[in-house]
Amino acid sequence: RVQLVESGGGSVQTGGSLTLSCAASGNTSRTNCMGWFRQAPGKEREGVAAIYTGGGDPYYANFVEGRFTISQDNAKDMVYLQMNNLTPEDSAMYYCASTAGHGGSWNFLDPNFYGIWGQGTQVIVSS
Repeated sequence: RVQLVESGGGSVQTGGSLTLSCAASGNTSRTNCMGWFRQAPGKEREGVAAIYTGGGDPYYANFVEGRFTISQDNAKDMVYLQMNNLTPEDSAMYYCASTAGHGGSWNFLDPNFYGIWGQGTQVIVSS
């Protein structure tokens, strides 16, 4: 079974940057897609970015607006989320997720598409 562990969260001021990391372990050979999601208190979990493990263009939520970059290092079973120009609205628990399913733009940012989740890493952006 695949296990995911996120790291890299923290507290920054508006305009700051953070890089989140997700380490995958276990049987990752069937993983097709990795995604980053976030959930703020009182809000639903929402997709942030996703990437095919086999390569190709990543997918981003509209609110990213060019500020975040998802990347992967398949040799190390790592996925990253570089976040720049952070605002208080980006404050949330950020989760890494993976799936062996096949999809596309219609579901790569849908939490229901993913079956394996990490424990999350907290991001706090102060004004």
